[in-house]
Amino acid sequence: MRIGIYDPYLDDLGGGEKYMLTIASCLSKQHDVRIFWNEQKDFDQLVQRFPVDINKISLARNIFSPDVSSLQRINITRQYDVLIVLSDGSIPFVLSKKLYLHIQQPLPRIATGWKNKLKLSRVSGIWYNSAFTKSMNEQFFSKIHSSILYPPVAVHEKNVQKENIVLHVGRFRLQHGGSDDYKKQRLMINTFKQMIDDGIKGWKFLLAVSVKEKDMQAFTELEMLAKGYPITFSLNKSNTQLWELYNKAKIYWHASGFGEDLDLYPEYAEHFGISTVEAMGVGVVPVVFNAGGQKEIVTDGKNGFLWDTLEDFQKKTKQVMEDKTLWKKLSEQAKLRAEDFSTEAFCEALYRLLE
Repeated sequence: MRIGIYDPYLDDLGGGEKYMLTIASCLSKQHDVRIFWNEQKDFDQLVQRFPVDINKISLARNIFSPDVSSLQRINITRQYDVLIVLSDGSIPFVLSKKLYLHIQQPLPRIATGWKNKLKLSRVSGIWYNSAFTKSMNEQFFSKIHSSILYPPVAVHEKNVQKENIVLHVGRFRLQHGGSDDYKKQRLMINTFKQMIDDGIKGWKFLLAVSVKEKDMQAFTELEMLAKGYPITFSLNKSNTQLWELYNKAKIYWHASGFGEDLDLYPEYAEHFGISTVEAMGVGVVPVVFNAGGQKEIVTDGKNGFLWDTLEDFQKKTKQVMEDKTLWKKLSEQAKLRAEDFSTEAFCEALYRLLE
């Protein structure tokens, strides 16, 4: 089959881009796969960030860019058996034999006019990255078959000595008009400072953060906030460098969604939690906020901890820090849980959806 893949955020280097690139890699083993994108450098950066097998993947002219007319796009899509599109709620009108949408976050709404209904009639199925995302969006696509296709998470375990490190991995991104950070990194810094002030010794907090140039000035405020405490930052690291950090850490923190009205703004919760699974895969025990896709990854008390309040957050973290037997048990179970999200499992599920 000839398969076309489009991700409008290919230059973003985020989890959605890894998801789409892995789809391309999986399918290229048996099919002719092309990614619609005009800039080779963006594709090269993506592959460097997320190493996957791209030997049989080719770039094709981005038929979804503004300089391509609707008629041209429609004519070109006739040549494809399958199109797979990462969607923010918009639906392209194409004439491929099949069209699949991937949606990775709660949508506030979608258009409801006759044009959109016509476009939706061409959609063969929708793939969500979690049950959380699926539950938030099914109302908009009630007549279309939908499935959960969990993101692929490759694990790179190394035989290194674990250290007393609490790790967080995530992008620094402002929200609410710049009044807060999306991943709640400020909150985690303040929480760790409080724990140090309350007597925790021998531990450090490491934030591995990707920061875009436009956000660098705001990010320096976080660095200033951490001064005087065993808190360090590791900025814009490669995939290989991140795995070195994962392998050294003992505890993984995540707090997206805390303090938000998630009934009104469900998109502020973590939609899945790839970094959580990556950490678990090398035995890092997750202590993460009990919302969004995190609840589908972590079973409280079995392979990590879920928390609801800041008091709960600190209490459960201290338990893992102070009880070596508990840490070992949770660490072993975390590794087992991460295997459920392997690239191999992802590819097998993907092929079943295309049958």
